[in-house]
Amino acid sequence: MRRLLFLFLPLALGCDEAHGSGDGGPDATIAFDIGLPGRADAGAPRSPPIEPDPAGDRHEYVGTNPFVLTVSDPFSTFASDVDTASYDIFVRDMEDGALPHRDSVRLEEYVNFFPYDYDAPAPDAEVPFAIDLAAHPHAMGRDLVQMRVGIQATASPEFRKLPTNLVFLVDVSGSMHDPQKLPLVRELIRQSLSALEQNDTVSIVSYSSDTRVRLRPTPAFRSEEIFAAVETLIAGGGTAGSSGIHLAYEQAEAGFVEDGFNHVVLCTDGDFNIGITDPDALVALIEEERLGGVTLTALGFGRGNLNDAMMERVSNAGNGFYSVITSAEHAERYARDRLLHTIQVVARDMKIQVEFNPARVRAYRLLGFENRAIADVDFREDEVDAGEVGSGHRVTALYELVLTGHEIPMPEGAPEPDLGEDAELEASIDPADLAVVRVRWKDRDADPRDPAHEVSVSLAPDAVSEAIDDDFAYAAAIAAFAELLKESPFAVPGDLERIAPIIAAQASRDDDRARFGPLFEAARLLLAR
Repeated sequence: MRRLLFLFLPLALGCDEAHGSGDGGPDATIAFDIGLPGRADAGAPRSPPIEPDPAGDRHEYVGTNPFVLTVSDPFSTFASDVDTASYDIFVRDMEDGALPHRDSVRLEEYVNFFPYDYDAPAPDAEVPFAIDLAAHPHAMGRDLVQMRVGIQATASPEFRKLPTNLVFLVDVSGSMHDPQKLPLVRELIRQSLSALEQNDTVSIVSYSSDTRVRLRPTPAFRSEEIFAAVETLIAGGGTAGSSGIHLAYEQAEAGFVEDGFNHVVLCTDGDFNIGITDPDALVALIEEERLGGVTLTALGFGRGNLNDAMMERVSNAGNGFYSVITSAEHAERYARDRLLHTIQVVARDMKIQVEFNPARVRAYRLLGFENRAIADVDFREDEVDAGEVGSGHRVTALYELVLTGHEIPMPEGAPEPDLGEDAELEASIDPADLAVVRVRWKDRDADPRDPAHEVSVSLAPDAVSEAIDDDFAYAAAIAAFAELLKESPFAVPGDLERIAPIIAAQASRDDDRARFGPLFEAARLLLAR
């Protein structure tokens, strides 16, 4: 029998079915710093938001990475990230006729939302992903080289589902009383049954002014009983999030499946504002439960209370993926295509480190990943948590490179070129190379004490090609668009005229690009005002 570990948060647990609301009060809100451990100053300089999100959502401004001088710091290290919430917020806001708030834009989530045709290794390959390196003159016409690091995970020939134990932890506080919130949660739970096998189990825990077990672990074939429990989810009352999380883990323990998929799905508008006074203890609880075999995904709903930074942090701690559900169609698509995808994680704690050659690269700038930065010296510290990559997933990172003999761009408002970290690592790049990329990861079932694996791929200067492929062009266009949305000092309004034909030319490639086309045109008009 697994031992369920509890950390004592300020909210004490009461009886088995209902718990008190705590004494935190409605103003006990949390500000999260979502940088990964190991580098206190990771990413770009940060500043307060220009103005609060008028919708009432709360975001953490992650800033914009500066250029880093290669001679003083040739290493760039970050964690993989396949979350989609930032792009989901863009879709939600554009469908309402407004640009997303600057602080909601995480550039890497825009780039990584779209599929790219990277070569994948065979399902039985020893290394469960392939690294695709490419470099071209800047797609937006700047006197820079853009370099792409593409990582494509192996795709299993068919979905190998594990016995599943799902716990839906549902916020039913008054703020969820909105057509784009609790009704979409109910639709998501109903649709999830189509992704489950008959003997998989579903539990439902709700939290508002109190917390309740609406449904104990119940086999999926008892759909009428599950649907009846879903219908009891009615919004009203305050929010007691930490108590709800404890009760959800109790249900996960009650239905725990050895060697199975035990997962908590947190469904909320993100407003954990009563009774939680120690966010670090909350994250520690989620991390401990993850080590015990119960993972967690955070799903946001609607607008007005979304605590974006909190949602991202708790999802990262639970080895889950953070998304924002924007419509009934999106809820159905998520239940069908993404709900169970953490079952097939092929690489855990994936870290990426790029070493640049100071004899060839004067400075470099990583586009995005500001809050996923890791200290260079922690790249081979295998206890440092990083990102998970599932079967068929891909990670794309773009760099801007200033080659030796060229000037570092310094537009108005841009941060000064960074000296980077103290040179604690010895350079090991071949003098003939432009850059070398190293990826470090653990197997899906690795023990926390198991060592990680590492592979590397290098890029020669003569690999910088004038001919840019469609995938590279699209990723570069999306990155430039995200820079405009986030009001980056490196954004160029004239880029819209370069971005538009790239978006239009690829609109028929897949459903995601097709859906993006009209949203881009609407955003283009708003940005031009």
